Amino acid sequence: MTRMQDNYLKELKLLCWENSFTPESTRAERLAYFAHLVTDKNTKVNLISRRDIDSIIEKHVFLSAFITKYIPEKATNFLDIGTGGGFPGIPLAIMRPDLNGVLVDSTKKKLLAVQQFIDQLKLSNVIAENTRVESEEFISKYTDSFDLITSRSTVPLIILLRYALPLIKDKAYLMAMKGGDLNEEFKKAEMKYKAYIRKSTIYELAYKPTNVRNKKGKKLVLLELQK
Repeated sequence: MTRMQDNYLKELKLLCWENSFTPESTRAERLAYFAHLVTDKNTKVNLISRRDIDSIIEKHVFLSAFITKYIPEKATNFLDIGTGGGFPGIPLAIMRPDLNGVLVDSTKKKLLAVQQFIDQLKLSNVIAENTRVESEEFISKYTDSFDLITSRSTVPLIILLRYALPLIKDKAYLMAMKGGDLNEEFKKAEMKYKAYIRKSTIYELAYKPTNVRNKKGKKLVLLELQK
C-alpha cells in the first residue's frame, strides 16, 4: 500500500468511525485504493474537479459509500446514470457486492477510466457502458431491468425520471445525490410524474466532523417508483 493510500484509508476510517458507519476492513481498503486510482488518473482525464483532489475522501468516496445505508433491502440491480469518475457506482459496488450494476457515461475518456478502475479493483458485479441511457439501443437492451437508479450528476430530477421509467422494473427506487435547494426541482418532477411516485423522501446528508448541521447542503433524494 502506498503512503497516499494509507493516508486515504486513515481519513476514511476516521470519517466512518465519527459517523457510526463501519465498512468491513477489506471494503475500506478497496475504497482507499479507488481514491488513489482516481487521483492518479485525474492528472490525465478530468474525472473530478481539481480543487476537490485534496478532499476526495470526504466529498466523493466517503459520501458515495455512506449512502449505501439508504439503499432499500429489495434492490438487486442498479444503474448509475452519468457515473463520471465512477461515483457513486464504484463505491456502491464495493460496499454491496450482492448488487449488480451498470455504470453509464456518454464521455468516452471518463468511461474508459471507469472500466480501468473496475478491472484494477477486480469488481465482478459491475460493468461500464459508454452510451446515453436515453438511446434506443440502450433502452431495448435494458428495458425493465433495474430496481435501483442512482445518480450524482447535475441532471434535474424530472430528466432522471424520464430516463429511468423505460428501464425500471414494475417497482423500483431512484436515489439521487443533490445539493442546494431542491423545492422547485422537486415540484416540477412530482407534477409531471406524480402517477409513478409512490413515496418521496429527502435525507439531509449531515456528517461529523465537518458537516454536522449540513451547511454544505448535501442531500439524498429517494423516490419509490411504481409503473
